[in-house]
Amino acid sequence: MDCASTLSICSHPKPTANSSFSTGGYVLLRRRLFFSPSLQYVSSGRRRLKFQTFAIKNASASSGRSGRARKVYTESQSEAAPSTSFPVKEIASSVLPVGSFIVVTFVMWKLVEKLMMPKKSKAPVQEKKPTEGVKWSFAAGTNLLPNFGAKIERESKLRLNDFSKELRSFSIVDMSGRNFGDEGLFFLAESLAYNQVAEEVNFAANGITAEGIKAFDGILQSNISLKVLNLSGNSIGDEGAKVLCDILVDNSGIQKLQLNSTNIGDEGAKAIAELLKKNSTLRTLELNNNLIDYSGFSGLAEALLENKSLNSLYLNGNYGGALGASALAKGLEGNKALRELFLHGNSIGDEGVRALITGLSLHKGKLTALDIGNNMITSKGAFHVAEYVKKSKSLLWLNVYMNDIKDEGAEKIADALKENRSITNIDLGGNDIHAKGITAIAEVLKDNTVITALELGYNPMGPDGARALSEVLKFHGNIKTLMLGWCKIGAKGAEFIADTLKYNNTITTLDLRANGLSDEGAKSLARSLKVVNEALVSLDLGFNEIRDEGAFSISQALKANEDVRLTSLNLASNFLTKLGQSALTDARDHVYEMNEKELSIGF
Repeated sequence: MDCASTLSICSHPKPTANSSFSTGGYVLLRRRLFFSPSLQYVSSGRRRLKFQTFAIKNASASSGRSGRARKVYTESQSEAAPSTSFPVKEIASSVLPVGSFIVVTFVMWKLVEKLMMPKKSKAPVQEKKPTEGVKWSFAAGTNLLPNFGAKIERESKLRLNDFSKELRSFSIVDMSGRNFGDEGLFFLAESLAYNQVAEEVNFAANGITAEGIKAFDGILQSNISLKVLNLSGNSIGDEGAKVLCDILVDNSGIQKLQLNSTNIGDEGAKAIAELLKKNSTLRTLELNNNLIDYSGFSGLAEALLENKSLNSLYLNGNYGGALGASALAKGLEGNKALRELFLHGNSIGDEGVRALITGLSLHKGKLTALDIGNNMITSKGAFHVAEYVKKSKSLLWLNVYMNDIKDEGAEKIADALKENRSITNIDLGGNDIHAKGITAIAEVLKDNTVITALELGYNPMGPDGARALSEVLKFHGNIKTLMLGWCKIGAKGAEFIADTLKYNNTITTLDLRANGLSDEGAKSLARSLKVVNEALVSLDLGFNEIRDEGAFSISQALKANEDVRLTSLNLASNFLTKLGQSALTDARDHVYEMNEKELSIGF
């Protein structure tokens, strides 16, 4: 038997090898039964009979035999007999398609209705406020709970209160780098009013702007105890400089004003110049590393003609140029008070230095310090410097560092130093001076005992230059500080210097950094360290490619000399291993045990 009932034929047709269902008959039967079952089971018995007859005919046509048809008919009759209950599966299969159709129709209708209906105007949406009690900020880490924010605020107030107590308790107060900003300054400035204790206050690098400077209004006018005010590293600009100058016009206490790296330009410099014309107490003015150009230099020069109190003027790292130097020179001609002038890094060149020296020669005061380093001065400009050195009887400190005077310029300055008996400290480093120029300078030291500090670093003098200096300094001169770093003297030059140390009794500080001394040079110096030297206190041998062997020699020398005076030895940036470092550490401990003196050794 192929099928158990008519229902099984309708629901699960399974063609077999013995059955002869045609494809068309199967499809037709399937299509008919997909839509008709709901009608067959909810209609009258007549309709059920009709369905049965159709099943009989279909089965008869497929088999071709009457006996088989009758058999199918009989089974269909028995299966299709009326029943008191309806099958659940048949009801579900008939209801679901109709329900799906209704749902899809409803959804489609709503969609069409939504598209066809005109859009309503949006009502104004009220801004949703964040949860009450929470602070919101776009800055990272600032969405803080109220208790935490209040805690930070309390701590800030406590710190400011501590700062305020310092201002009222100590004569020198350093509050640099606290970053308390304008608001903090407004709080602290009140502590300076009628303050009779604080004499020097450092507010450098605190994020103070021009707005914060207004905090001093009404405060500094009444303070007569404050002598030094440092506002360096705060971006107050020209506007802040103007506000400060308006306040300081009526101040009679401040003697030193530091405004380095504060973004002051020409307008700010002019405001300061107006202050100098009226102020009679300011002694030192620092305006290093600002944006002052020719116009600002001219304003300051005019102020120098009227000012009678300013002793030191710092203008390093600005943009004066040759014109600015020329303008400043005119102000110097009529000024009697200025003692120190610092113009490092202003690109004044040979023409600028010529004009400046002319003004200084006519200066009626006694200039003691002059810094013209890093100003693109050549041997031509060095000639003018030498002329001033010859005539000056007050100059103590001269800086010509990082120019390009070469051997010719060095020889001119050396000749001038033979006639000068005032300069004690001279810096000629970084001027491309070779052995020839160094030899000329060394010759001066035979008869000059005034110079005590000599900077010759960054000049490629080589071993020959070192020998020229050594031969003189062995028994002559009065040099206490000798700077010979980056001079390419090598191990041979170190040998000459070491020989000098055996006899010299004046050199206390010796800088031999980056000279390629290697172990051989270190050994030469070690032999000299064994000899009693009552002068040498500081020796710098950094960047010299010294290895453990050289370190061992130095450590043995330190142990052998019971009366060693050395307190500082720098061997940083060499090629020492733990063995060399250990040897030097043992030597340091030995020196302390023998002399009870601290020896600082840097690796």
